[in-house]
Amino acid sequence: MKILVLGSGAREHAIILALKAEDAGHELLCSPGNAGIAADATLVTVDQLDGRAVAAYADEHGVDLVVIGPEAPLVAGVADALRERGIPVFGPGKAAAQLEGSKAFAKRIMDAAGVPTGRAVRAASVAEVEAAFDDLGAPYVVKADGLAAGKGVIVTSDRAEALAHASQYLPAGPVLVEEFLSGPEVSLFFLSDGDTVRALSPAQDFKRAFDGDEGPNTGGMGAYSPLPWLAAQFGSEASFVAEVTEKVALPVIRQLDAEGTPFIGLLYAGLILTPAGVKVIEFNARFGDPETQVVLPRLRTPLSQLLLAAASGNLEAQPQPEFADDVAITVVLASEGYPEAPQTGRQISGLADAAGIEGVRIVHAATAGPDAPGGDLVATGGRVLNVVAVGSDFADARTRAYEAMGRIGLDGAHYRRDIAAAVAE
Repeated sequence: MKILVLGSGAREHAIILALKAEDAGHELLCSPGNAGIAADATLVTVDQLDGRAVAAYADEHGVDLVVIGPEAPLVAGVADALRERGIPVFGPGKAAAQLEGSKAFAKRIMDAAGVPTGRAVRAASVAEVEAAFDDLGAPYVVKADGLAAGKGVIVTSDRAEALAHASQYLPAGPVLVEEFLSGPEVSLFFLSDGDTVRALSPAQDFKRAFDGDEGPNTGGMGAYSPLPWLAAQFGSEASFVAEVTEKVALPVIRQLDAEGTPFIGLLYAGLILTPAGVKVIEFNARFGDPETQVVLPRLRTPLSQLLLAAASGNLEAQPQPEFADDVAITVVLASEGYPEAPQTGRQISGLADAAGIEGVRIVHAATAGPDAPGGDLVATGGRVLNVVAVGSDFADARTRAYEAMGRIGLDGAHYRRDIAAAVAE
């Protein structure tokens, strides 16, 4: 197939690598891409936020499938413009994408579908935020209602800090103050064609910037998959996935369908395992980053087959996806000052040396080409790249990942050293 992937981050690079690994002769295009993606796909120029422009490009160039990576094009309705042209697209339309675009919308859908989640109060002023704090108590959870690039959430016991966070986003509209939920977190992806869902393998990501879950929330500093500790509570990963499918994914998909906004694409369920059972923290309307980087390398079923089936409305004909027994971890290399004020434009060295380690791949998030032929790439954002390592067990994968990370040079950069440490012991 000729497949166009929209996006420029590590998630999109991971998707392209999975499609390329099928060795099926796909022609892979990406817009806008990055320096790493350029080695694995042809970069093209099309405004990913302009649905008509994307549809016109796909039509003119005979694209068989469009995969929308980031949330912004989804919320902008790019998938709708493609579907109007009859072009298969993996990604929900504008209305269904509000599941990620609006935290308040997502809570309403969960309530209507009977999906377990924490209490939430929609607050439009500082006074309403403070009243919600009084009602729900500490720790305080405040979420921007709209898209915030993974930085719109704060969880803190410091009331002043929580209030300051709310005040930062209130000028743009109401915020959500939520009940604090305690327990381990799990990310679980579901492919959906608007009616049928197929689950992928669970993963866990690390949101805090520094070791020991210290520091500010980020877009994600690392992840691992699968989660061997799920078996202790649920008997097996399969039992856990079946429970979440029945209690979370299917009710939400059916509710959206009943409201005339079928969800076609990737439903990301951010879950927390509380003493009272599994509850939903949030939904996203696309592949998660960095979880995609550890889930897709383990996928045995051809990704293109699953994406096209979802986009074409015949996912029910697909068996459950199969995964390798190998484990995968990813560690994010972040620029100095990330997440508050990342320093960009600095050179990155040692990438080829790092990629030479068995079981390691370098997935690029924010890189640009060298100023001169043969020069080093440069960092263009906060999260610069992911070192992804696959191994027979977590100790093996961690050894590979951190050896590779040690070979990469970026002045002032930082990364967490405790990704998957608990499951490697």
